[in-house]
Amino acid sequence: MLWVVDGDTINVDVQGVEESVRLIGIDTPEKTGSLRPAECYGDEASVRLRELLPVGTQVFLEIDEEARDRYERLLAYVHRSEDNLFVNLTMVEEGYAASYPFEPNLFHADVLAAAHSQARTQGLGLWTVCGGTDLALPPSN
Repeated sequence: MLWVVDGDTINVDVQGVEESVRLIGIDTPEKTGSLRPAECYGDEASVRLRELLPVGTQVFLEIDEEARDRYERLLAYVHRSEDNLFVNLTMVEEGYAASYPFEPNLFHADVLAAAHSQARTQGLGLWTVCGGTDLALPPSN
């Protein structure tokens, strides 16, 4: 792991090539200093991801159906190699991110949605501080 960009994006070294990786299945508020206006709890989400993945942390990237987005970022579920911590899920469970299913990458959608509901019900993180208004589950199809 090279560095954390924001609460749902990291840069990693993949066989000597620097890759931007978007954590799929989750969405975090925008942090201060990004291209879009800062949102409630964006800075906190970025800090928490840095705590979970300090520079130099080895990660395993789990790819779903679609490997890249329109910005050419890798789309991945990120697992910390040392203990197999599912980082995407941890961010949702702790209230730093919302579940954000985006087809066709839905392999972990159910577990992320359940964690989202539990964090919201318990008022964790952004759900208490922000009321969750910046992040909402997309409409069901």
